[in-house]
Amino acid sequence: MALIPAPGTVLVADELIVPGGSPIRCPAAGVVEGELRRRGVPTVRGPLGHQGDPGFDSLAVTLSGSKGPAGLGVAAARGDLTGWPAARDALGACLAVARPRIVLLAAPRSFCAGVERAIEIVAEVLRRRGGPIYVRKQIVHNAHVVADLAARGAVFVEELAEVPDGATVVFSAHGVSPAVREEAARRGLDVIDATCPLVTKVHAEARRFAGRGDTVLLIGHEGHEEVEGTYGEAPRETIVVADAAEAARVSVPDPARVSYLTQTTLAVDEAQEVVDVLRDRFPKLRGPGTDDICYATTNRQQAVAAIARESDVVLVVGSANSSNSMRMVELARRHDTPSHLIDDAADIRPEWLARAGVVGLSAGASAPPYLVDAVVAALDGLGGVTADEREVTHETIRFTLPAALRVRGQ
Repeated sequence: MALIPAPGTVLVADELIVPGGSPIRCPAAGVVEGELRRRGVPTVRGPLGHQGDPGFDSLAVTLSGSKGPAGLGVAAARGDLTGWPAARDALGACLAVARPRIVLLAAPRSFCAGVERAIEIVAEVLRRRGGPIYVRKQIVHNAHVVADLAARGAVFVEELAEVPDGATVVFSAHGVSPAVREEAARRGLDVIDATCPLVTKVHAEARRFAGRGDTVLLIGHEGHEEVEGTYGEAPRETIVVADAAEAARVSVPDPARVSYLTQTTLAVDEAQEVVDVLRDRFPKLRGPGTDDICYATTNRQQAVAAIARESDVVLVVGSANSSNSMRMVELARRHDTPSHLIDDAADIRPEWLARAGVVGLSAGASAPPYLVDAVVAALDGLGGVTADEREVTHETIRFTLPAALRVRGQ
C-alpha cells in the first residue's frame, strides 16, 4: 500500500489488493472521500490490501456491482489515528445505503453545442499557439473544465486589465459587452470570440429593440456574465428584471414602447411567468421572434421533468455557478422530488440515497459527460445499478469555429 503522506491523513482505497487474486475496483471511493472531506479529514487515494497492511488500521469490504465485485476501504497509520473514527463512520455511512438501484439517465444531458464550441476554441488555440493564452472569465461554468484547460496553459482572468498588452485573449461562451470589446481593441489584444451564437442572437436583439426606441426589459439574473454582456449593448435603455415580483414593480418611460429579452439559461416556466406579468402590465409588449432560452436549456429541463416523476432523488452534475444546472435542480424540486447539485461523485451524500431505489441523473450543459459516467460507476459500487436512459429529444445542432480558427495552418 502507498504510504500515507501526512499524520492524520486517511487513505481511501481506489482498489483492493487481494493476495493471489485480481484487484477489486472501488468506484465509490469518491463518495467515501467526499464524506471524509466534509468531516474535515485530509485524504489520499491509493490501493489497499484487502487483508490489511502492517502498520495500518484498515477496513475493507467487497460488494456486488453490475460488472462484478466492487470494494470499499479506508486505512489510517497506527499510532496516529486522528482521522480514524471519521474514516470508520464514513465507510459505515456508505455501507448503510449500499443496495441495488435503478438509475434513470435523462437525455439530452451534459455538453451543448455552444459549450463544446467554446472548449474546442480554447483547446485549439492552445494546440496552435501554445500557452499561455488568456480567457476572460470562466470559458464555461464548470470547475472541472476550467481546471483541465488551466493545466494545459489557459490563464483565466476576471478582467482584461490582467491580460498583458498584445496577448491572445478568448472571450467566454457567455459573451461580453461592447465596452469590453473596445478595451481589447484599444490595447491591441488578439481576440478570439467564443461567445455562444445563441447569446450573440440576444445581443443583436438588444441593439435592435433599443434602436427602435423601446425600453428593453431583460429577464435574467443580475450579475450573471451573460446578463452583463447583453445589458452592455444598450445600458441606458435596458432594465434587468429578475422575477415576477420585479416585473410587477418595474417602471418604464413609455408603456407603449416596451420589449423583453431573456437570459438563455432560465427555467422555461419561470421565465414565462415573468413574461405573463409584463404582458398584463404592458399590453403592447414585444419580444423576440423566437425564444431566447436556448434549445439545450429547454431540452435538459424537459428531460429532468420526465425522470423526476419516477425518481426518489434527482442528482444534477454541474458547478454551483452554472445557471442552467441550478434551474434543473429547482425544476425537479417543483415536481416534489428531492434534488441536489453535485460537481462530481464526491459531492454525493450517503443520506440522500437512504430511501432511494430509483436515482434520476442528469448534467447541466457545461458539465463533461465523463462526470456522469463516474457518478453511475460510484452508484454501481454501492451495490449495483441498472441504467435506463430516457431521451426526450435528440440534439443534432453543431456550431462552427470562428473564422480565424478555420483557416488551415494558422
